[in-house]
Order: sequence, then structure tokens, then C-alpha cells
Amino acid sequence: MITVEDALQIISSTVRDYGTEQVALIDAAGRILREPLIADRPMPPYDRITMDGIAIAFDTFERGQRTFPIAGIAAAGSPRQKLNDPEACLEAMTGGILPEDTDTVIRYEDLHIENLSAKVLIDDVMRGQNIHRCGIDRQAGELVARAGTRVSAAEIGLGATLGCSVVKVSRLPKTIIISTGDELVDIHEQPLPHQIRRSNVYRLQATLAGLGIKARTSHLRDNPDEIRSELQRILASEEVIILSGGVSKGKFDFLPVILEELGVKKHFHRISQRPGKPFWFGESREGALVFALPGNPVSSFLCTHRYFIPWLHQSMGLPPGPHPVGVLAHDFTFRPDLTYFLQVRVSYTPDGHIMAHPIEGNGSGDLANLVDADAFLQLPRGKDTFKAGEAFPLFFYR
Repeated sequence: MITVEDALQIISSTVRDYGTEQVALIDAAGRILREPLIADRPMPPYDRITMDGIAIAFDTFERGQRTFPIAGIAAAGSPRQKLNDPEACLEAMTGGILPEDTDTVIRYEDLHIENLSAKVLIDDVMRGQNIHRCGIDRQAGELVARAGTRVSAAEIGLGATLGCSVVKVSRLPKTIIISTGDELVDIHEQPLPHQIRRSNVYRLQATLAGLGIKARTSHLRDNPDEIRSELQRILASEEVIILSGGVSKGKFDFLPVILEELGVKKHFHRISQRPGKPFWFGESREGALVFALPGNPVSSFLCTHRYFIPWLHQSMGLPPGPHPVGVLAHDFTFRPDLTYFLQVRVSYTPDGHIMAHPIEGNGSGDLANLVDADAFLQLPRGKDTFKAGEAFPLFFYR
């Protein structure tokens, strides 16, 4: 049995680059850019009006003129206009291009308009106000977003501005999620008294979907020959295999032996933690990685967030990042000498602390308790009493 820290180090040693692919910009949320985004023209591309109002020549205002005849309108999307009379003005709409021979925009709220004449009601007017100058954000050819950036809605909006209908991103590994066990029936079936519906695969599939992976799912019955035959086929076709159940020490936990029979090298089996102690991790001769998670729902969920997601982020090109810490809101006791991942509900104090409120539940089979909590608080080995006010690493799943 190895420590959490050793397990993380071993998994990190298998990080690999799965290459790149082109995806539509709108489908790139959550993906990792593998090319920089470069401004194709100045940003903004012209002197952009930022307030609805009138555009004037400031020198005229500075000389004391406060009433300006309206000579026309500069609408957003219209070609650039010219103010021919410096003592007049043009109505100017937000997003439009600043008319030639004007340099200041006064908003409608500071005007009284009547009979095609605009009277300025304030004296506090500055040259150049309410204008977003051409190229002040970026010049053409300048870097806008670096390769290695995780794409959010901000980068998608930016890419649209730059005309990037497709972007190059890190390719996600071809992944399958497999449940095991004769006690499981599918979601649409009515279980018998000795059966339960499959839930881990749907929970895992939803987690991976949030990371951009469209994982297939499958199910293996507790039959060694069937398991061996199906895994042999899957190992030849998938890059990442996530198994749920069948890895503990029961008489029907066939997976560890069969995986090694099929040439999958075991990197470790069992971690000194709770939940999730029976976690098995290995690698096939062809390079497929096998994350064989415990079948208890809280265990599989925790291992996915603590081990698989950090591995995926690193494989996609994200550097390991610091985790937030949560401040324990109440005293808590845990006696076994194991790293304990405590389910917690999170709140925030006015001075910016993250408070972690223990939501203990009824063990690693209590999947209903996951709904009541927000995150796992990692409590270290070597002590059994944890005091309110102590801070520990926090792993959000909500």
C-alpha cells in the first residue's frame, strides 16, 4: 500500500501528449489552446464610440460654445462620416466609428436636444472622452492569448473577434468507462431486490463530459472469461480505460489478476487513504492507461477528482496548479492512520476564507451524501484530531 503522495507521483510520471486537433471555436470551451491567438488587425479596429450622444470638436467647446446644431448621425455599422462644420455636431451611436474631425463624445444624459440642436448641460468635459482608441488594446500582429491557455467564454469571444472559426487544441484521449458486477442493472431497468442500478458510469461520464471527453461506456459481468475477452479487445482500441469495481479482495474481484494476465503492468494497487483505498493503476504494452477505481460510489468519485483529473490536465498541457485550502469549521476526529478525504459543504467568510463544514455521511457507499457536500477536504495521516480553524487542501467537485 502506497501513500497518496507516491500515487500522485506515479500517475504524473505517465502524463503524455496526445497531440492536437482542430475544433470549431464554439466547441473549444474547456479545451487547451495549442496555438497562440494573434490580432489580425488593431483592437479595436477604429476609434470606437463608447456612449450614445454627440461627437464634437473639443476646441469649439473649449472656446465656450455650449449649443451645437446637429448635422447628421453616425450610426454603428455605417461608414465613417465627416464633421464639415467644426461648430456643429454629429449624433454618435455606441459601437460606431468616430467621425472625422471630431475628437470628443458627450453622452445624451448630459444634453438637452430640441429642434435639431444639442445643448451641453455640463462643463466637465474632457478631450477624447467616451472614445475607445484604435489599437489601444492590441496592435495587429500582437499576441492576444498564449498557447497553453484553457479556453473559457472569454477566449471564445476573443477568437470570434479575431475571425478564428476553428482553433488548434490538445487532443483528448480516447476513453471508455466500464462498470463491473452482476448486481448492477441499467438506469432504465427495474432492479430486483438483490440488484441496484448502475450509477458510477453516469457520474464518471458526466464528470468527463465537463472536461470535454465524450467517453463511451460498457459493462462487465462477474465472469472471468467474459472479462478477459472484452478487456483484451478494449485494451487494443482505447487510450484510457476507467474501470469501476472489481479491484478489492473479494472472491469476485477478478480485475487485478486478469489485467496482469493481459500484459497490463501494475504501477500500484491500494493507497493508504479513505475512501478509495483499493484503487489499481497500470499501463498496457500498447500504452493504454488503466484507472481501475473502487466500486463504492464515493470512492470512485473521489479518485476521479484527486487522481484522474490532475493527470488529464497535465496531459493536455496545463501545469500542476496550487489547490485552494479550506478552513475546518468544526473539530473532526478520524482514527485510522490513513489520509482521509472528508466530504464538506463550503461557505465563505467576509474576509475571504473558505470554510469547510464536515458532511460525514454513511461511508463510501453513501452516494446521496455527495449531493449535500461540495468538495473533499484532504486530512493528512499521522494525526487523528483536527481542530476547527486548521486549513487543509480542498478539492471541489461542484
